[in-house]
Amino acid sequence: MRELKITPIKNGTVIDHIGNGLALEVLRIIGINDLDKDSTVSVALHVRSQKLGWKDIVKVENMELSPRKVNAIALLAPTATISIIRDFKVREKRVVDLPERIVGIVRCPNPSCITNQKEPVESEFDVARRRPVVLRCSYCERLVDDFLLHLA
Repeated sequence: MRELKITPIKNGTVIDHIGNGLALEVLRIIGINDLDKDSTVSVALHVRSQKLGWKDIVKVENMELSPRKVNAIALLAPTATISIIRDFKVREKRVVDLPERIVGIVRCPNPSCITNQKEPVESEFDVARRRPVVLRCSYCERLVDDFLLHLA
């Protein structure tokens, strides 16, 4: 069997153990359009994994994720790990951790919610359930389980 290797990056972030088929959503979360045009981005889809069966991997050169983006990835891919690469070496590796409260990442689907009324109010959700993830709007208490449709 022929194996395809992904080129190492000097500095950047590797997001591993993403659920199968979710890498493109992760790219949307991290803001792929905002990247430096000289940065290498590698995406591996449907990769065999001992832990998950199948997984996706995203590798982005010259980018470290903000806490808000890490929280958004935790919503989407609670099994993901994030590795920070500096000088071609893993300097930090951690499993994403879904916080108790999600702020400014998901829009409330309730059109009557104050967060959708052109008020200077940032969306806030409490995690009502972790597996599968269900969020509750802190303002109108609407439950959201299809949050991928509502990522801000």
